[in-house]
Amino acid sequence: MKKTVISMLAIALAAASPMLRAAETQPANPFMADYPDPMNIPPFESITPAHYMPAFNEGVAQYRAEVKAIADNKAKPTFDNTILALEKSGKLLNRVMYVFSSLNETDNSPEMEKLAEEIMPAYTALMGEVSMNPKLFKRIKKLYDNRASLSLTPEQLRDVEETYKSFTLNGALLSKADKQRLKELNAELADLYIKFNQNLLNATNEYAYFVSDTALLSGLPAASIAVAAEEAAARGKEGSWAFTLHAPSRLPLLQYADSRDLRRKIYEAYTNLAFSGQYDNQPIVRKILAARAEKARLLGFPTFSAYMTSNVMAKTPQAARDLLMQIWQPAIERVDTEVAEMQALADSEDAGIVMKPWDYYYYAEKVRRHKYDLDEDEVRAYFPVENVRKGIFNMAERLYGVTFTELPDAPKYNPEVKVYEVKDADGNHVAVFMTDYFQRPSKRQGAWMSEFQGAFVDPDGTSQRPIVYNVGNFTRPTAETPALLTLDELETMFHEFGHGLHGMLTKAKLRSQAGTNVDRDFVELPSQIHEHWALEPELLKTYARHYKTGEVIPDSLVEKLIAASTHNQGFMTTELVGAALLDLAYGDLTEGNTDVDIREFEAQVAADLKMPSQVQYRYRTPYFRHVFGSDGYASGYYTYLWAAVLDCDGFELFKERGIFDPATAASFKANVLEAGGSADPMELYIKFRGHKPDASALLRSRGLAK
Repeated sequence: MKKTVISMLAIALAAASPMLRAAETQPANPFMADYPDPMNIPPFESITPAHYMPAFNEGVAQYRAEVKAIADNKAKPTFDNTILALEKSGKLLNRVMYVFSSLNETDNSPEMEKLAEEIMPAYTALMGEVSMNPKLFKRIKKLYDNRASLSLTPEQLRDVEETYKSFTLNGALLSKADKQRLKELNAELADLYIKFNQNLLNATNEYAYFVSDTALLSGLPAASIAVAAEEAAARGKEGSWAFTLHAPSRLPLLQYADSRDLRRKIYEAYTNLAFSGQYDNQPIVRKILAARAEKARLLGFPTFSAYMTSNVMAKTPQAARDLLMQIWQPAIERVDTEVAEMQALADSEDAGIVMKPWDYYYYAEKVRRHKYDLDEDEVRAYFPVENVRKGIFNMAERLYGVTFTELPDAPKYNPEVKVYEVKDADGNHVAVFMTDYFQRPSKRQGAWMSEFQGAFVDPDGTSQRPIVYNVGNFTRPTAETPALLTLDELETMFHEFGHGLHGMLTKAKLRSQAGTNVDRDFVELPSQIHEHWALEPELLKTYARHYKTGEVIPDSLVEKLIAASTHNQGFMTTELVGAALLDLAYGDLTEGNTDVDIREFEAQVAADLKMPSQVQYRYRTPYFRHVFGSDGYASGYYTYLWAAVLDCDGFELFKERGIFDPATAASFKANVLEAGGSADPMELYIKFRGHKPDASALLRSRGLAK
């Protein structure tokens, strides 16, 4: 997942301004002066919660003054004095928000939660204020209306068009009264997102199921048992085992625990997460739906889904739905086959059960062992985190000519973070890259990429290179074993690194077009295409080594991995497509019809789709953070499938020519990774691939079609 630290409008309007008046403000505040690190890494060790509000308030004041100066400029609007000037404004505000937004999700605390309740609504209100500034918009509209006669470069022309579109989508054309109402709705949504995320984090951290009977641990990997023992001790119950709803605890239990009752308890706890009690997210979701529907209507759209898809590749929710339905039927047909195989295996063991959702992971793993003689616990032994890290770096060097050198003394926001300098083949600085891979209570669930600094090249030659980071929630090392990745975690590590490469290798000159600042349904292409390299033998055998013996993964095991690569794809695709269709269904709700019963709504969507009873949505509504924790993927969760069509079609070109073919890699680097949002994404894709994406490639990749 690509995590957007600040809104797309803010990216388009924020970046570098003149030297800060540090001596006139608060010299002790790290945000108020130039960072001492030569690569401009924030001085995390010097930043305390007390620094955020003073720096934020000063940043807001400076930004307002800069925007006012642009809006009040008596000179004829030009690209430089309007669009570029906006992009260069807000340096202090930008640096505060980059750090605060990141640490609020990776090192959360009660102090940070209280700050978020002040900062995020104020920030949202400020962005709304700027987007509705009539004098500023008048200058932008003047440029937009006359863009054909301004001798703009293609990148500048796109920037003018995208800026105009962004302003109109954020209320610039509304009446004064409607602008005020939109500001109120945006503030309300910002507050609701904070509450949704806090509830979800607290509900997840609060839950633990304690086991005292060793018989219930049957089937579980030794590493999972060790982690559960450490968790119980940390919760004051030494001598027992505690299982939580965090993925490194939950997923191995569902996959390996022989106790069906234990699997059912954890499965039901997870699928009812934030559904009741102190941290019930259902009332918050209904308020979000109501505010979004009203916002869409104010902006001239029939539904929120129509609003959110209007400015991306899909263009309409129906186009997104049409793509999903091409995948849905083959996926659920494969689920029928998978369930039949699992039921047959259970029957052969005289299990005396009918397959239920809490059985799926367990029996899917049993079928994999039976069908392919593949034991994922055995496979994990070849994927210590440090080995995989070497693998992703090796992939990047062979494809794109970049190297990674650890900087052990560089500033870091948590002791577990590792920092690297990225250089090109000529030894020139490309970026800073940080990794933060292990689960902790202060970190929200999931995995994502974001940045502490973006990239740009100004007309006067001033430039800045990015500072990018990857976050994960992988299984921690224990006293006996290093951190060993599951196949899912392995894929996630390659996925987020792909986002990282998109951010690091950018050569787009404009801030609003650099790196991952692309259409939402294009942003997952770089992440998802790089997942394909994870199990390619040519790369796999360079990094997959047994954590005890150092033995390279044997050919026999590689062959099993390849043979099993499409195993369980019916389930995985169905739960993903189901969640994407649920998201669009919520976005289709019209004003006045949003006060739905969440459980009934989910059930109705599933019934309409004829969703197999053994499969649940990947995320149920109260913990569907992509959709209700921000606007980031709202009415846009489909983008993972949209981008999957692109990545599977694109990787077929690598397979045809060689997975490290220099010409193909150079084309992907130039047209996708370096280009960012400087051109229409479909044009960029066609330049790389030679044709429009072919949806059948996705079905072939997942074994859902020949």
